[in-house]
Amino acid sequence: MPILGRTGLDVFGLQLGGNPFGWTADETTSFAILDAYAAAGGNFVDTADMYSSWKEGNVGGESEIIIGRWYANRRNRDTQLIATKMGKLPPYTTLSRENLRAACEASLTRLGTDRIDIYYLHQDDQSTPWEVSLAACDELVREGKVLHLGASNFTPERLRAAVEFQRANGLAEFEVIQDAYNLVQRQDYEQGNMPVAQEFELVNLPYRSLASGFLSGHYRLGAQSTETAHSKLASGHLDKYGDTLLPKIDALAAKHGVAPAAIGLAWLKTRPTIVVPLSGVSAVAQLRESLQVVNVELTAAEAAELSTLTN
Repeated sequence: MPILGRTGLDVFGLQLGGNPFGWTADETTSFAILDAYAAAGGNFVDTADMYSSWKEGNVGGESEIIIGRWYANRRNRDTQLIATKMGKLPPYTTLSRENLRAACEASLTRLGTDRIDIYYLHQDDQSTPWEVSLAACDELVREGKVLHLGASNFTPERLRAAVEFQRANGLAEFEVIQDAYNLVQRQDYEQGNMPVAQEFELVNLPYRSLASGFLSGHYRLGAQSTETAHSKLASGHLDKYGDTLLPKIDALAAKHGVAPAAIGLAWLKTRPTIVVPLSGVSAVAQLRESLQVVNVELTAAEAAELSTLTN
């Protein structure tokens, strides 16, 4: 298993995204996905307090509740790592000390655990001074409620300023970031937070690793696709890459004997600051495709050829 940067966490070769739990995957399906992931050796799940507040009838925390029930039912919390986030679910949308502590306690309760392995600030809050928000994060680490800190969706300028403030004041530092990054959505990260991550030895656990499903190969030019939660986003890449990138992914998938999704995820493993990719799925069949990435290592030439197609 790879080591997750400075955190020292020993992680499986694919992080499982909990975004679909309570949204496109009900509790029964979510348990089946989690069971299949754990049976394959998986030990690293990602979620957030806001998942899936956007679904009608939900209030947020549904994903954490399902994961927490799975831990309790399978009695496996001590063999699993959990990453979750705060900062986007009302009323905890600012990074005040009170909000950070209350949001953390709420996540701990929903997850049925006494610690969070990686706790992200889900978005920046420029209205709260660093000496308040980052000091509050440090308190959570010192109390053992949070083991490692992360930042998601920060600008490069703010991410740099935050880490510099943490270092200058002896506070627990961000060790992980989570920004969108995949083979067809590259520039924002590569020209933004990637250089900052390299400078400060931060690891990115990227969301949208498969470009909302486009890189899975399930969406094709001229083919009718089933309407899903992500189909419009995924289909939006077809005009630009449908007849250039997808055939190359198909060829590499055939060469390596895996599903196209595994090739899209394997490309990420070749990129600076990426240790493991992340994949959220709504069915066990989708998980099986993503799990194949664990055994795929693209050659430098193969990775470069894919990169050339999306420069």
